[in-house]
Amino acid sequence: MSFLFSIFSISAITTFLLTSIPAILIFSYFYFSDKFKIDKKIIIKVFITGMLITLPAGQLNSFILKTFTNTNEINNALLVGFFAGGLVEELLKFSVLYFFVLKNYGFTRPTDAVIYGITCSLGFATLENFEYVYINNGDFSHLTIAALRAFSAIPLHGLNGIIMGFYFGYFAVNNNIKFLGYCILLPIIFHGTYNFFTDINFMFAIGVLIIMSVFVRQIYKDFKINFKLTK
Repeated sequence: MSFLFSIFSISAITTFLLTSIPAILIFSYFYFSDKFKIDKKIIIKVFITGMLITLPAGQLNSFILKTFTNTNEINNALLVGFFAGGLVEELLKFSVLYFFVLKNYGFTRPTDAVIYGITCSLGFATLENFEYVYINNGDFSHLTIAALRAFSAIPLHGLNGIIMGFYFGYFAVNNNIKFLGYCILLPIIFHGTYNFFTDINFMFAIGVLIIMSVFVRQIYKDFKINFKLTK
């Protein structure tokens, strides 16, 4: 009995760490690094706000699924992927950048938008992770879901936060509406495509993450050139 209890305890602790640590660890890098000259108070507020928007996201996602789900598999796959996932969640993250950060604090430099974009996304991913691991885990164990999401959903949210932040940075500096469009549409498309493939073949979803990583690397190069960033 004591042996079983110790195994359960190790499993429970591992699950909790895999659920909470990945997003918080990435956030801590941006928070404590001296490379980024950002207001620590604002970044904490953005992270917490990112967590809070998971609540309306859950309600809106449930409403969409209950209202529009039918017997058509393609319809339902699109609902889960692009509407009850990508559209709702990425629009809420965008609203944090636009209505909370930009309207109240502004951006001192273009890179600020990238930091706040990923911070908001990681806040969202942190609380969402607990929901999927401990509540909506389906037929899988808590540990399995925590491990899978640590290497898939968390990177998805983080990469989308970077993409949104890059284009929001362009918009904040140039006030060009097309960058606002990229800022909204690209994360929705990537998020929706990832969600769509998770129900078909998980390796396809991982492929989406690889494509996103390559895309982020490229726009980072362009960002450095356009804003003459040395590092």
